[in-house]
Amino acid sequence: MANKIFLDTNIVLDLLESSRKNHQKAIELLEHLINNSWEIYISEDMLSTIYYVAKDKRTVLLFIEKVILTDWNVLSFGKSVIKNATRFALEKDCDLEDALQCFCAKECECRIFLTSDKKFIDCGIEILDYDGFLNG
Repeated sequence: MANKIFLDTNIVLDLLESSRKNHQKAIELLEHLINNSWEIYISEDMLSTIYYVAKDKRTVLLFIEKVILTDWNVLSFGKSVIKNATRFALEKDCDLEDALQCFCAKECECRIFLTSDKKFIDCGIEILDYDGFLNG
């Protein structure tokens, strides 16, 4: 089975913005993923969020064009993910955006969901932060 990893929005933003505290860890992470043949996944809805939040819009557009669209896998939610995430968010009283990302990763059979959120939801996929992944 392929090594599939899903990157949360905060991880991609860490890669793009050198002013963020986890920028260097994000660079180290990307190097590790590339050197160890991991398949990188994100959801398509992240692209507009990343563009909106990031300060350097041109860098984001170039990163989308040169990295994401050429080397990463970009997933759509689809009705099944939306249904499961909505039900989960209602039952657990948690953030819908986190549930959507997590169920998207789970549906495409990612082994790991990488985030820097301290309290990310548990939807049945391994949730790790930088240190848990790089030092684990």
